[in-house]
Amino acid sequence: MSPVIDIQGLAYRRASERSDAEDFRLALDTFELQAGEVMGIAGPSGCGKSTLIDLLALLRRPTAADRFQLMGDDAASLWARGAVAACTDLRARHVGVVLQTGGLLPSLPVIENVMLQQQLLGRPDSAHARALVAALDLAGLEHRLPAQLSIGQRQRVAIARAVAHRPALVLADEPTASLGIDHAPAAMAMLLSLARDQGSALVIVSHDAALLERHRVPLRHCRVERGVLMLGAVS
Repeated sequence: MSPVIDIQGLAYRRASERSDAEDFRLALDTFELQAGEVMGIAGPSGCGKSTLIDLLALLRRPTAADRFQLMGDDAASLWARGAVAACTDLRARHVGVVLQTGGLLPSLPVIENVMLQQQLLGRPDSAHARALVAALDLAGLEHRLPAQLSIGQRQRVAIARAVAHRPALVLADEPTASLGIDHAPAAMAMLLSLARDQGSALVIVSHDAALLERHRVPLRHCRVERGVLMLGAVS
């Protein structure tokens, strides 16, 4: 079975805005996930974890990539040709992203936020969206606007939206950072359960390695070698 995502020799470099600071550099030797596989990436705030999520989600163009395949499509070749629209389409079809700030559209009620990507893809499935809302303990809130929700409720809506179009790959960027210690474990458990039930590969980026370890998520730790951010081996 082909992996959901298969990367080799990926490099990214971003020029520093300060003349006295080094450029930000990231290197990823290998990264591969099969359907249903979960990977956690842990490291301190500001080390570049969100940049890595952007690269995996095809939101940033890598400086170089020997191999970058997503669901069998050659993203490295698309980037090399400057085919930005094709990368956008690939991301829309196969990737769901949970942002640490939720990223909900403030003018849309809960159910429309959850169904947003379904609608954009022309695959509305209200039954599935409502089942996700219920599974995340949001039943009865379908017609509320994000401003009428608690922080925890908004983050659960964001999780539902990220998985509602049944993406092959779910990327979660600090999905529990705004929830606090009382609500973070439950939200993490829900995210893992939903991805498992849908067979999605899941990448969770977090500064809270202990939380990931408690949920038995295999980890790769960020480290810096000679000014380059790299990922350690799976632990």
